[in-house]
Amino acid sequence: MTSLDKPTEDTTEDTEDTAAGDARAVTEAALFEAFGGVRGMIETVLPGLLFVTIYTVNKDLRMSAIAALAVSVVLVVVRLAMRDTVKHAFSGVFGVAFGVVFAMMTGNAKDFYLPGMLYTCGLALAYIITTLAGVPLIGLILGPVFKENLSWRTRNPGRKKAYAKASWAWGLILLAKCAILFPLYWWADTTQLGWVLVALKIPPFLLAVWLTWVFLAKAPAPIDVFAEMDAAEQAEQAEQAEQAEKAAKDGSGRAGSPGAVDPVGGRHRKD
Repeated sequence: MTSLDKPTEDTTEDTEDTAAGDARAVTEAALFEAFGGVRGMIETVLPGLLFVTIYTVNKDLRMSAIAALAVSVVLVVVRLAMRDTVKHAFSGVFGVAFGVVFAMMTGNAKDFYLPGMLYTCGLALAYIITTLAGVPLIGLILGPVFKENLSWRTRNPGRKKAYAKASWAWGLILLAKCAILFPLYWWADTTQLGWVLVALKIPPFLLAVWLTWVFLAKAPAPIDVFAEMDAAEQAEQAEQAEQAEKAAKDGSGRAGSPGAVDPVGGRHRKD
């Protein structure tokens, strides 16, 4: 190998490392956007934490429920004031509202947590069932974020496999969480269930997100279907312009060709 070859190889390796780093950065940004990042986790944990804290201190279901619902509404108002996305805050409000309704209707403070637990169980089953059906739920969630929509289903098998692994991870982790919480719902008191639930909010979520990042970072790059549509539209416009220009040239050529009809006498001109 000559000295002239070495810089070329080094440049190639640097380019590959840069591309891999860019892919990881894009994956991290997409996961951050899809799952709300640190702020989304805070908005998920804070209402339940406030509920169990107040209930542990004074055993007042009404005060605990109102405080949890109030802080959820405040989080939405802050999002709106900052003109930020509110999907995570709104989901928190709805979850807390259902919990408040359940608890107030039954008079059992543990029922505040029941809607969220049922949602977690349903989500776990959704991850597993959609994966078995060949349409992993995590791919449906992240596809639009990566601007690939459903192209991974038929055009990017490596990426589909990564989405399947990630969906299995989410489903099994959430099922394990349910396996801990539901027995506590029946056997433990409200404060015990509440503190365990708060403790299990973040770690399983972070584990699932990390595994998703690992699987996708090793997967092929997403196919940007929006860029493809833009390129196809531009190509079509260029083709139409070329055809129009060609038609204009053909028309002018026929107008000046030998044997054209004399517009005055209706006879053929001779050159």
